[in-house]
Amino acid sequence: MLSLKTEKRKFNEPLYLESGRILSEYELVYETYGELNSDKSNVVVVCHALTGSHHAAGVYANDSKAGWWDGLIGEGKAVDTSKFFVICVSILGSCYGSTSPLSIDKSSGKQYRLKFPVLTVSDVVKAQIRLFDEIGIRKALAVIGGSLGGMQALCFAIEFPDFAQRVIMLASTYQTKAWAIAFNKIAIEAILKDPEFKNGEYDENLIKQNGLNGLAYGRMVGHISFLSPDSMESKFGRNYVETDGLYELLGRFQIDRYMEYNGYNFPKRFDPLSYLYIIKMMNIFDCTRHYDSLKDALLPIKAGLSLISFKGDLLFPPECMREIYDTFCDMGRKSQVEYVQIDSQYGHDAFLVEIDKFEMYVKRALKRSLKD
Repeated sequence: MLSLKTEKRKFNEPLYLESGRILSEYELVYETYGELNSDKSNVVVVCHALTGSHHAAGVYANDSKAGWWDGLIGEGKAVDTSKFFVICVSILGSCYGSTSPLSIDKSSGKQYRLKFPVLTVSDVVKAQIRLFDEIGIRKALAVIGGSLGGMQALCFAIEFPDFAQRVIMLASTYQTKAWAIAFNKIAIEAILKDPEFKNGEYDENLIKQNGLNGLAYGRMVGHISFLSPDSMESKFGRNYVETDGLYELLGRFQIDRYMEYNGYNFPKRFDPLSYLYIIKMMNIFDCTRHYDSLKDALLPIKAGLSLISFKGDLLFPPECMREIYDTFCDMGRKSQVEYVQIDSQYGHDAFLVEIDKFEMYVKRALKRSLKD
């Protein structure tokens, strides 16, 4: 049984942010799967990526689209809901129900919009810890996440070292590198320069209905970084759209149609301000920021680490997590960490798509944690 439940929790006490700003109150939406055992020792926290949400698994009534990691989470799957109590939270800043730029600022009675504070990965993790404490979860068997979710998982390990027994990072990094920041810059500029963005004062209902070209263009660029040359070639090659003429100026290759479909539909389901705030959060992520070195940043970690990278990942190349592994080895703590590079040419999104290639490593890591 998946036992899917969706909940919302409001916090009336302030959340003090890394920037020095304060959220006087906030809400978090979360979803749970499976059943919590009597001693609350079977908790697995799942952290979502940039455009993910609390809906990680299962299918809602009257809906055909499964949660974003449905292939990994469920009864008999790698994250087995017949054994584990799984919880996934929509992060602060996201547009899927938790407090975001479109939420009401109590001090003004208006939506925050561009007055919303810049958030860090540490901020969203601190908010989740507060949620878990509120619902009686003091410890987790494991925290698992890919991409931005992996950044959150690493923050759990460093900043709340007694919380999780094991941390599983996929397709992630300890700091966002210039290559990824450059891709995000194109998206930022496209959104800000779109006249319909209106300096953040757009009508969100019109955006959901008509889209926003700037966000569509940014998402197209994002899809280039999420895939790889090999995966694009194997998926699309030079195939042409059957109904388009080769000598029509605006005739399209299949890859053109793919980019259009994913780009222009995206703003109808994801808010442009949330996109700006979350990619800012990703851009400034650097677990060494308050330390002298990566070694110093990793020293507090008590959890066992499982690092899963993907060979064809251009956004967060394997060496980003290999460096974490090497640092642990240099500290004489090799037994605390395992590193696996998956032979994949799909690209960054392999952690969402090629589950059959890595699920055994997730299952193995969780099994080890149960023994621990």
